[in-house]
Amino acid sequence: MNVALAFTRIFFTILSIFFITLYSIQSNTGDFPTRILAGLLGGFSFSLLLIGFDTFFRKFNLRSFNIAIVGLFLGYLMGEALVLILKAILKISALSFSLDITSIEVISICLFLFGTYLGTIMTLRWSDELYVSIPFVKFSQMNQKRRDLMIDVATLTDPRFSDFCTTHLLDQSIIVPRFVVKELYALLEHPDENYKSKARKAIETLKRLETLPGFGLRYNETDFPEIKEAAQKIVRLGRLVDANILTAESKQYQLSGAEGVEILNINSLAAALKPLMQSGEFIHIKVQRQGKEPGQGVGYLEDGTMVVINNAGEAIGQTIRATILSSKPSPSGRIIFCNAVDKSGREIGYSYDDYPDEEA
Repeated sequence: MNVALAFTRIFFTILSIFFITLYSIQSNTGDFPTRILAGLLGGFSFSLLLIGFDTFFRKFNLRSFNIAIVGLFLGYLMGEALVLILKAILKISALSFSLDITSIEVISICLFLFGTYLGTIMTLRWSDELYVSIPFVKFSQMNQKRRDLMIDVATLTDPRFSDFCTTHLLDQSIIVPRFVVKELYALLEHPDENYKSKARKAIETLKRLETLPGFGLRYNETDFPEIKEAAQKIVRLGRLVDANILTAESKQYQLSGAEGVEILNINSLAAALKPLMQSGEFIHIKVQRQGKEPGQGVGYLEDGTMVVINNAGEAIGQTIRATILSSKPSPSGRIIFCNAVDKSGREIGYSYDDYPDEEA
């Protein structure tokens, strides 16, 4: 790459010196040696200018260049449209008699520059959504692995999502489809009070995220009226805007065929962040129900992790002490297996009269 770059610079330096020197020799100003010297200096200076531009634009990639070219083209069309509108107004009004030619030309140039600048800036600023407005035009970085995250109703109604957003761990933009917002407002009219409460909390979460400084939240107005199922709409929009889907309920997307779109589950993230417990560690836990095997009891940690305790089948409703044996992954997170022990750390049978009031 460096060899090719050096060759290109040398090649254009030689071309610049040759053509400018040739032009200088053919001119009639000065004597022959002076014209040759002026051509050599002019060609060398122009080649330095080219290399300077190359160094300045080194930080820009091909994607930025393409966006700028399209922006200039759209800005040119917008400027031409404004100038044509001005000429039409002058033609049908009396302004053409009160303005001289110089003033009309100045106004036309200002309108053209304004349209060109506005079109270019709008293209640069909203390049990510350009392909939604203009079909078949899409700018994407081949080496960019991070994709925007699109959220659904299940995510907005999950209280953990709002807390997670305040940690500033998300560096992707969060896309909220407008049809998801409409669905939330429709849930406010639902006869079930539980649905109403979840919808209100979700709307409050959205308003809170809008006020977070530096948080990349934006709404997408694209809708698919011909699709009735919300999951299929989100999957299709995810393919369109090249975004992943963040949800708290991933089964609906497995049924809707989400090929080409990655489904990220909040529950999987929560399970991965749960504290790991080592074998031999002691915990205090309340036995809440019988286990599948004889003599087993089942309890739950504060984060919802299920704990299976051997020799705790007759301690339903009691808080006991147990030692960790092992853990294994499950669809909802992890399952921890324990043995019930006494205060001295020895395994016990089914009597818990020694410490009925012990708390976790």
